[in-house]
Amino acid sequence: MADFVSGFWNVYVIGLVVLSLLFCLFILVSNNKREAGPVELHGHVWDENLAEYNNPLPRWWLYLFWITLVFSIVYLALYPGLGNVKGILGWTSIGQYEAEQARAADRYGPIFAKYREMDVAAVASDPDAQGMGQRLFLTYCAQCHGSDARGAKGFPNLADSSWQWGGEPEAIRATITDGRMGAMIPFGATLGPDGVKDVANYVRSLSGLAHDSLRAQRGAEAFQQNCVACHGADAKGMAALGAPDLTDENWLWGSSEAVIVETITHGRMNRMPGFGEFLGQDKVHLLTAYVWGLSNKPSR
Repeated sequence: MADFVSGFWNVYVIGLVVLSLLFCLFILVSNNKREAGPVELHGHVWDENLAEYNNPLPRWWLYLFWITLVFSIVYLALYPGLGNVKGILGWTSIGQYEAEQARAADRYGPIFAKYREMDVAAVASDPDAQGMGQRLFLTYCAQCHGSDARGAKGFPNLADSSWQWGGEPEAIRATITDGRMGAMIPFGATLGPDGVKDVANYVRSLSGLAHDSLRAQRGAEAFQQNCVACHGADAKGMAALGAPDLTDENWLWGSSEAVIVETITHGRMNRMPGFGEFLGQDKVHLLTAYVWGLSNKPSR
């Protein structure tokens, strides 16, 4: 409620809650009377002769309503629920979260401290640490990279030896901590449809895929004029820019001519969010070791 710029809404919520409780109280009181004598028909008739008796509510049902009403009043007195009234206990979701985090830090802090002092290779060799890293990965990373870390279309495979931003421990740590923003600019307008197709065939030729040799020959010149700034003269990419190696068998978006033409024509934009602030350096360290170990298979 503190996010509202006007105090009116606090008063509005308080009034709405209080009126709702009073209305419930009125309904209960008005239906709490049990008149003596025979029960009369309600006066509603359906299907010619189907009538309804005007019986009062059963006592046990009324008691449940009373209990609910009393519980609501006690709850609103103890916890926030009436606009900006904090309640007697002063409970907040943020306070509960911070308390749980503090308890978790007390319990798991010594475990994290143990691995904090070990280098990535040593942590990757520890079965318990790898188990913790895997659980972190399944919680925060599997949505994009898959539970087996082999990625999907547009999401890198983390279990092979091909690294877009570098596979050294520090590079992986930087990726997890700060995230990455990969962008390839579109060249459709610059190269034209035929030029794009020429470059696509040249790119396919670099990794031994089927291609049109004449188009690939023309595409080689266009590649040197437009693509080497990121992918390098040998087309092996640049980790500093996140430009992938075009000479291997690993393709982030696919290796068909149609997909490569689409990539060159329209460009690509990939973003990985950073997890450093959310996870903290201890968990990032474990996650780094787990990801590094997927392709380095340390001895145990």
